[in-house]
Amino acid sequence: MPLARIDLVEGKSVAYRRTIADVVYDQMIKQLGVPADRFQVITEHKIENFFIDPDYLGIYRSENCIFIQLDFLDVPSPEQKAAFYKAVVDELHAKLHLRPEDVFFNLFTTAPAEWSMGNGIATYNNGIPKDRLDPNSV
Repeated sequence: MPLARIDLVEGKSVAYRRTIADVVYDQMIKQLGVPADRFQVITEHKIENFFIDPDYLGIYRSENCIFIQLDFLDVPSPEQKAAFYKAVVDELHAKLHLRPEDVFFNLFTTAPAEWSMGNGIATYNNGIPKDRLDPNSV
């Protein structure tokens, strides 16, 4: 049920973009304990519209930097989130040779009432079904 947004500079192959999406999806399930519902958007940007600080906090980013944003219920622990970051970075480096410095994360956690999965219905106003949560996080 999380919504994942992945932003990168245009020009990468379909296979490259799909690998990023698959890694993020698989690690969300493994590390964050989210349900196996898939909602992802990949957006490519012209290089002239992609602004990154190349050395913020002493981390040297290249034009191959990708942004990964997740919107989801605040169920995972800080330790699970840290494990997610590391697992994604390690797998993207292994599969795509993407530099760890070039993977930037931002997680947005939301309240249940902030979700409508369709039909104009506030999906979780009556609570979240237990099968939608990681039993180890509740």
